[in-house]
Amino acid sequence: MNYQTEFNNRITALQNASDTKIEQMEQIAEILTKALKNGNKILTAGNGGSAANAQHITGDVVGRYKIERKAFAGVTLSVDPSVMTATGNDYGYEEVFARQVEGIGNKGDILIVMSSSAASPNLLQALKKAREMDICTVAVLGNNGGSLKEWTDDCIDFPFKGSDLVEEIAMSIFHIVLMQVEENLVNNK
Repeated sequence: MNYQTEFNNRITALQNASDTKIEQMEQIAEILTKALKNGNKILTAGNGGSAANAQHITGDVVGRYKIERKAFAGVTLSVDPSVMTATGNDYGYEEVFARQVEGIGNKGDILIVMSSSAASPNLLQALKKAREMDICTVAVLGNNGGSLKEWTDDCIDFPFKGSDLVEEIAMSIFHIVLMQVEENLVNNK
């Protein structure tokens, strides 16, 4: 392994995001701002490292990211083992997120999904359920958006599908977006 090559891969991916994804990030910040300002919640979902990222985003929404402010509503759909195992056992693993979207999601909420493969059946079912319920969907996806992209309202996708790069870029994107969301909400924009 060459450390410099690995750093350069990440620098290149971040530079590409900076050059091509800022307008989409601004749109996502506006969507999140509007939902939270209206008292709606942010639902997050992913598998593996993306599940950890989903949890991280929810922590920043409920707690705070950079600015001291009131808490906002956020729920990560992968963190309750009882719900995950009961739903998986009774309905199949592909339904573990969709059932939660159906149970706790409301019109005006936002569902954020992240996936490096962009082909996860459980995320696809969640996106379909969200669309059925008029819940806005946002995604950061690898693999050019794969089969999930067409089911999202706002999608930032990348051509690579290496989970390390997608997960690292996803968190960079959401940290920047959440900075804007907090500024908007604290300054009442």
